[in-house]
Amino acid sequence: MKENSNLIAYCGLYCGDCFMYKGKIADLARNLRKELRASKFSRFASMISKYFKPYKNYGTTYEVLGMMLRLRCKRTCHDGGGPPQCKVRNCCTKKKIPGC
Repeated sequence: MKENSNLIAYCGLYCGDCFMYKGKIADLARNLRKELRASKFSRFASMISKYFKPYKNYGTTYEVLGMMLRLRCKRTCHDGGGPPQCKVRNCCTKKKIPGC
């Protein structure tokens, strides 16, 4: 299998192995939220929370799943993605080198 050199970050990490680049966790969170809405799970959680206290936190759980939807990289650092304050990337781009 040929690796895309754009997937090798300035720091040497391989984006192709990263859960954020793959997007699998974001996809699973999206699908779970969709299923929870379709089954009206919030009503069930509210009802059962009288007997099982952790279900009182269902709203927070749903909110966390919403945050997990954002765990996705749209661009590699070579394509302008990643944190703008990354010292390794800033150094490499300033020196016009592909990696550190």
